Amino acid sequence: MRARSFLIAAVAAVSLAGPAPAGHDLEEPTVTIPAEQLQKLLQIGEEIKFIDLRAPTEFARSRLPDAVSIPIDEFEKRWSEIPKHARVVLYCPCPQGDRDESFAFLWLRKEGYRNISFLEGGYTEWAKRGYPVQKGSP
Repeated sequence: MRARSFLIAAVAAVSLAGPAPAGHDLEEPTVTIPAEQLQKLLQIGEEIKFIDLRAPTEFARSRLPDAVSIPIDEFEKRWSEIPKHARVVLYCPCPQGDRDESFAFLWLRKEGYRNISFLEGGYTEWAKRGYPVQKGSP
């Protein structure tokens, strides 16, 4: 119980100490979250909304639990589908030189989202650690 209380306090501190308010464009720091920490949050029941920014074919093959597919090239049209009430975790090995998680992160910050982060190492790191994934068409 003591360890769980410590973990919740640590997570709250990280959440509260997040990046500076929106409006700093590319100077605004982005926030990453390690797969291990994210898995612990899931285990204690934190509500997390995974946003998979990869191509639909990659999403159909395999994705994080209950992830929502919003391909990065559709992000500007579909960002409003992302709820504000949960921790939002973005992941994407987006093509070099194209829009990526940073673009999505900054867009959401501009729109008033505050509990956003990137999955450190993306889907690859998550799967490599043997954490739960969903496979096949949703």
